[in-house]
Amino acid sequence: MVQKYQSPVRVYKHPFELVMAAYERRFPTCHLIPMFVASDIVDEEASEDGSTHKIERRCALDVDAPRLLKRIAGVDYVYFIQRNTLNRKERTLHIESHNETFSNRVIIHETCCYSVHPENEDWTCFEQTASLDIKSFFGFESTVEKIAMKQYASSIKKGKEIIEFYLKELEDEGITHVPRWTTSSLPLPPPRPTSLTTSPPVLPKPPVTPAIAIPLPADAKNSATQDGNKDGSVVQTDSLTENQAGTPEDKLDADYIKRYLGDLTPLQESCLIRLRQWLQETHKGKIPKDEHILRFLRARDFNMDKAREILCQSLTWRKQHQVDYLLETWTSPQVLHDYYTGGWHHHDRDGRPLYILRLGQMDTKGLVRALGEESLLRHVLSINEEGLRRCEENTKVFGRPISCWTCLVDLEGLNMRHLWRPGVKALLRIIEVVEANYPETLGRLLILRAPRVFPVLWTLVSPFIDENTRKKFLIYAGNDYQGPGGLVDYIDKEIIPDFLGGECMCEVPEGGLVPKSMYRTPEELENEDVRLWTETIYQSASIFKGAPHELLIEIIDASSVITWDFDVCKGDVVFNIYHSKRAPQPPRKDPLGAHGITSPGGNNVQLIDKSWTLGQDYSMVESPLTCKEGESVQGSHITRWPGFYILQWKFHSMPACSATNLPRVDDVLATLQVSSHKCKVMYYTEVLGSEDFRLESRTGLSTSWHLPMFFFFFFCTAIHLYY
Repeated sequence: MVQKYQSPVRVYKHPFELVMAAYERRFPTCHLIPMFVASDIVDEEASEDGSTHKIERRCALDVDAPRLLKRIAGVDYVYFIQRNTLNRKERTLHIESHNETFSNRVIIHETCCYSVHPENEDWTCFEQTASLDIKSFFGFESTVEKIAMKQYASSIKKGKEIIEFYLKELEDEGITHVPRWTTSSLPLPPPRPTSLTTSPPVLPKPPVTPAIAIPLPADAKNSATQDGNKDGSVVQTDSLTENQAGTPEDKLDADYIKRYLGDLTPLQESCLIRLRQWLQETHKGKIPKDEHILRFLRARDFNMDKAREILCQSLTWRKQHQVDYLLETWTSPQVLHDYYTGGWHHHDRDGRPLYILRLGQMDTKGLVRALGEESLLRHVLSINEEGLRRCEENTKVFGRPISCWTCLVDLEGLNMRHLWRPGVKALLRIIEVVEANYPETLGRLLILRAPRVFPVLWTLVSPFIDENTRKKFLIYAGNDYQGPGGLVDYIDKEIIPDFLGGECMCEVPEGGLVPKSMYRTPEELENEDVRLWTETIYQSASIFKGAPHELLIEIIDASSVITWDFDVCKGDVVFNIYHSKRAPQPPRKDPLGAHGITSPGGNNVQLIDKSWTLGQDYSMVESPLTCKEGESVQGSHITRWPGFYILQWKFHSMPACSATNLPRVDDVLATLQVSSHKCKVMYYTEVLGSEDFRLESRTGLSTSWHLPMFFFFFFCTAIHLYY
């Protein structure tokens, strides 16, 4: 098992040279880190001009492990090798360390980097990455892993504090400036070697590439504007603290995380950064905002694999149903304005947006009969999208992270008519969709004036609600909410709605019975639901072994541009593009009826006849591209000839295991998983004339974004900005 850690960018608001002077004070010993008992310089070299200084140390650590474990291992100390490369000219310090003790059983590798802040040359950035791979440890692998990660997390929290301590010590000694290295600078004399038996050191931190696009901390924007670059470059503003389209070079700043996302443990920060990097690599220019990624991590207790799975499913769902544009495109029918008894109402004591739902006054049967399930679902989704937007606004207003809202549900008037079967069915479906796509957005649910019939409804609904969500429910029967421990503990008295005994006028509709004249026939509702369900520019396709999905595009004018945007929803696929001078036979539907392709929009079309020969009847015009589950792929192809182009998504088979080598367990499990399920893709394609689309010619299939491609998808197929 391999455990990984990736830190955010930590910023010291001090020049690089001063930070290096503080860093050197950590050696040969550091009383702030009792775990480091000794260090010894085993190798050292410096360049002739003194600009580069390399040093290698052997460090001894007294690991806080149970005595029994130490006895079994037969060691008192754990030894690490640390290599530092200080480049005074480029103003970087790279550190790399690995364990020497038990290297045949445990492999620990850490890299760190100190570098100059890309937007303020008087500040210093620090990053670190680490990996822990436990091969075997006398049957104590799990115990060692927990001890190692605990030790590592605690040392991470101390790292910045130690540098700040020595910076303060330098300031107290009157040292507030260290001159930068110049060609006239003399090489510094190397420090005297220390002995492992006489001195205690500090385990350093390893190298990473310097930060490239780090947002300035929120409290430093004004000073950075004044002290910024003299060439007129613009310093990033608050809008960049929202994670929009990103590249792997984008880095999260630790101050930004604390200001906009909240207090996270080092390992939680690492999960966020690693999942964010994975999305940047696989979703090519359009990734969710950091708050959105963090919600899915919290929903799965920061299990990266589980969070990644449900997040990818949700991103595909959002893309397919254009949820990112819902607030701009969805217009609520008038019946919702008049009879849907819910609305936003100020905020609670914690600054969370407050949504009030007078469920007892709502005619659920009338709304379902007048609108249908899909319209109600769209309306609820628009409420959730509005809630996310309000959370972002309140984060800026209150100056602290606000990622969820409070919902107050008034059940006065709830009776058996609310248990109408189609209405309960619609409610359960709405809960299912919201649970899957808006995790950790509900901070607290206050249920007031619960009547006797409520336990019946709760029995029906509660199994569909996540356990962590149920813990946020506070239920008050009758008028119990009016006393101590009631509503005033969560909502300021002056904004308690008038219908709950407060003085604040609430604009939430009072509801009432929906007139039967507004009811629609089952056929009308079904047609409306189908229209809303299929209202998307994307199509979906199923892919099986021996049954690829193929799409035919006829090109009349050479030098046209075929563009595509597809998501691999399930399984791994290979994407190909072929050209043929003659038209294939009319598409034949997938004969594998046993697979049951019945989902809306789902299909499997095969165009290339089995009698066709590659190189004679048709030719490949792009190199095959293997796409893994969860990836989002965009690209384009400039056609060289008129004729028929075939886009093909093919089932990706795992390579056969070598006869001389035993297969790994992971490979076997992966093969079983892939072979036992069909693949699924969601795609959108468009053809543009050459005069409308200028793109540099390139060879090979690529998912990288060229500038014209970026603007095309921005306006046509959408660069999605997730909440």
